[in-house]
Amino acid sequence: MITYIKGTLVEKNPAYVVIETAGGVAYGIHISLATFSQLKETENVKLLTHYVIKEDAQQLFGFYTEEERSLFRLLISVNGIGVNTARLILSSLSTDELINAIATENVRIIQGVKGIGLKTAQRVIIDLKDKIGKTSPSNIEKMTISYNNNKVEALSALVSLGFTKNSADSALEKIVRMEGTHLSIEDLIKKALKLL
Repeated sequence: MITYIKGTLVEKNPAYVVIETAGGVAYGIHISLATFSQLKETENVKLLTHYVIKEDAQQLFGFYTEEERSLFRLLISVNGIGVNTARLILSSLSTDELINAIATENVRIIQGVKGIGLKTAQRVIIDLKDKIGKTSPSNIEKMTISYNNNKVEALSALVSLGFTKNSADSALEKIVRMEGTHLSIEDLIKKALKLL
């Protein structure tokens, strides 16, 4: 099992990163928005990982904090939640928001994530309420880059999460009309996920 990857950050976008190790092997690693937000623009990075082997694919998921990786593992233990849905939940809600929603049995917050229905949200709460321990809040750093780059990155992330380019672009345009161009990539994607 691969516990973590440490190396040079070769490529970074809201849906995945590429890290090249000292041995010259480059790993494509799926990430959430929370991890994307916390990755600094430095060359050397270390991501905790979760390795998934299926009949038709091998996927590596990366996390900046142990708290996020633990939540990911708990989420995929819930019947009906796969790795992509778990990543979508962690991209739509911060770890603090998710933990609080489970602890306070707030179905509405979990159901607000694209693709999560009432029964799945209830199942997340029922299955995980006793497993979620009290954890300290984590601070998610916002990226500050120009709006055009933010929109392009947000659109790319939404497409890689499975949404069509046209519907994702329309959602982003609607957000910009309503809220302006000051939003970070993470905020654009979170708000778009609620519209899609």
